[in-house]
Amino acid sequence: MVKAIVGANWGDEGKGKITDMLAEQSDVVIRFQGGANAGHTIINDYGRFALHILPSGAFYPHITNIIGNGVALDAAKLVAELKSITDQGVPSPNLIVSERAQLLMPYHVLQDGYEEERLAGKAFGSTKSGIAPFYSDKYAKIGIQVCDLFHEDRLRERLTAAVTLKNVLFQHLYHKPALDVDQLMDQLLALREQLRPYVGDVVSFIHEALAQNKTILLEGQLGSMKDPDLGIFPMTTSSHTLAGFGCVGAPVPPTAMEDVICVTKAYSSSVGSHTEPFVSEVLGDAGDELRRRGGDKGEFGATTGRPRRVGWFDAVATKYGCMVQGATQVALTCLDVLGYLDEIPVCVGYDIDGQITDKFPTTPDLMRAKPVFEKLPGWNCDIRGCTDYDALPENAKGYVDFLEAHIGHPITLVSTGPKRHEITHRTTKL
Repeated sequence: MVKAIVGANWGDEGKGKITDMLAEQSDVVIRFQGGANAGHTIINDYGRFALHILPSGAFYPHITNIIGNGVALDAAKLVAELKSITDQGVPSPNLIVSERAQLLMPYHVLQDGYEEERLAGKAFGSTKSGIAPFYSDKYAKIGIQVCDLFHEDRLRERLTAAVTLKNVLFQHLYHKPALDVDQLMDQLLALREQLRPYVGDVVSFIHEALAQNKTILLEGQLGSMKDPDLGIFPMTTSSHTLAGFGCVGAPVPPTAMEDVICVTKAYSSSVGSHTEPFVSEVLGDAGDELRRRGGDKGEFGATTGRPRRVGWFDAVATKYGCMVQGATQVALTCLDVLGYLDEIPVCVGYDIDGQITDKFPTTPDLMRAKPVFEKLPGWNCDIRGCTDYDALPENAKGYVDFLEAHIGHPITLVSTGPKRHEITHRTTKL
């Protein structure tokens, strides 16, 4: 069977922890989209890790970890990340890199930075990891697949064609130095030898695993709000963040996907640009306090280190996010963070030009939306590390009940801390 673990919101929901936990009873973990532009923070017996490209099953020796064809593969970062975890005592993970995955090239990173520089005050807040140029090239059919590394004539031909186009942009739009094909070719051939042990036929492997009734986890990056079709366009990423894309980027057949676990925080956070609408945002001292207490070391991006924007739980966005993901169940993370509050606001509607709605709008209307809050009593105590849902304070359980009723999807897992087993199992009321 196939389970997808995806984000309901803006990313940073705690998906890495949930994947790491559920991998214990799984056989295969697959990254199916995105690149090294966002990280999953995992705390386990080996220590604390921020994974950017490796699947979150990397800490289990029984797991086969797969980088699917939908991933923007920064091969240099993958090699460095493998070394970084083994240097900390983690056994070398079982890893297969799809021969059909495409390579994120050094010129993608350069172009990303150049474009943000050109846009100046109208920049999208990119992580400058090369993601948008990578996916642009992929769909313009000038990308380079991993399999091309093993056919040098074809590799040079495709690289030359791509560089010809890039140099027009780099020299005449950005006024930057030209790229050198020979230099890039040398870099690729060196990376080829480092990747060689991991490259394989993922399509056949996945279908054979399904035939053997193996359990497969699809690990999503970012969340519903960042999907270029159904998210807050154009303040999105450039890959599809929805579980449905796992049928392409993993690749698994849609008939095999049985469970979609949508992850959301007990409050809101986003690393997006400050031009991005974020309706339930908390500013000032209250925002600083929530940011300081959030996550496991405060709300700062695992990849960029940037301070995350924080807000109260947004039931409008989360209901929509779970709906477009096709959530069969919801994992609520970071409930413990809110234990310092006497009362907790929840955004239950949007006021758009005087009209109240609980439907998530398109970007032009979202830019004008104001939050409609309902306040719930806090529980004013430390619940970190609790593993028995029934032992939680009544107000904490009442808060979860309230969120579940408003998002309309069953909350079955409630996390009470960043570590692997700091989690409770809940019987849904839906």
